[in-house]
Amino acid sequence: MNRNQQLTFSSKAPDLTLFDTNGQPVFLSDFWKNRPLLLVFSRHFGCTQCKEMLQKFYAEKERINQAGLNLVIVLQGTIEASAEFAAQFAPGIRCLADPERKAYKAYGLQRGNIFQTFLNIKVWRAIRESRKKGFKVEPPPAGQDSMQMSGIFIISREGKIELPYYFDHIADHPAIDLLLHGVLFTRWDQPFEGPIGQFASKDQE
Repeated sequence: MNRNQQLTFSSKAPDLTLFDTNGQPVFLSDFWKNRPLLLVFSRHFGCTQCKEMLQKFYAEKERINQAGLNLVIVLQGTIEASAEFAAQFAPGIRCLADPERKAYKAYGLQRGNIFQTFLNIKVWRAIRESRKKGFKVEPPPAGQDSMQMSGIFIISREGKIELPYYFDHIADHPAIDLLLHGVLFTRWDQPFEGPIGQFASKDQE
């Protein structure tokens, strides 16, 4: 993976036009104008880890909302396929279709190598655990890339990257608490200026 193409803290978040599952065009910036955005990129629709990840976001969507974050998931399927996949694994969550993977490229998400996708003991352990939960390993639908890597970003209301999370392998999902609590328990809607963290105010007394 070429890390030179990855976004870093305080990078300007790329703003693109994608389509929601109703076929309506939307700007990514529409979702970070009023609240920080938790932007999640999924892999192909046969990926067991992706199905499990989306259901975790579904289970935690109220906590995400209470943390002051908008949640958007980008899928590499067509509008119709994305609508069907989202209804099954992420009902009620705003999902966007990106069959050309232009947003994936803009956010520095590249094709993984064989060790990030298949020949990795952590991946096989995760697949085994996912199977126990009823998630099946399936081939990617036509037009989707099984080597495409995932990523998660938190974007400020000013359109700056506050958290870029690039997966080391396809089962490398960050804990929800990491995404909700911000940097040292400073909320994502607070500026990163001066001391930060839940004990910063006490240190200043």
